[in-house]
Amino acid sequence: MPPPKKRAERKLLSRHAWITLDGGFAARHCLVQDISDTGAKITMDEDASQLPGVIRMAFARDARTGRSCQVVWRRGKSAGVKFI
Repeated sequence: MPPPKKRAERKLLSRHAWITLDGGFAARHCLVQDISDTGAKITMDEDASQLPGVIRMAFARDARTGRSCQVVWRRGKSAGVKFI
């Protein structure tokens, strides 16, 4: 039997960030609640159910920075992302 997968350790962060959609357009503010080497939990001002499957998240508003993320869950104004 394979060993159980260990979840990456998350660090509480509460840091402002921006997510961009559509190739760098439509920057939206979010708050990164916690982060790990593999992903993060973000909270937005609006309903997270409208997020597409792939976004870019950055701690600066510049769309050329940041990391591509796959949205893996959405609940209310919060979403979980996996870094890709």
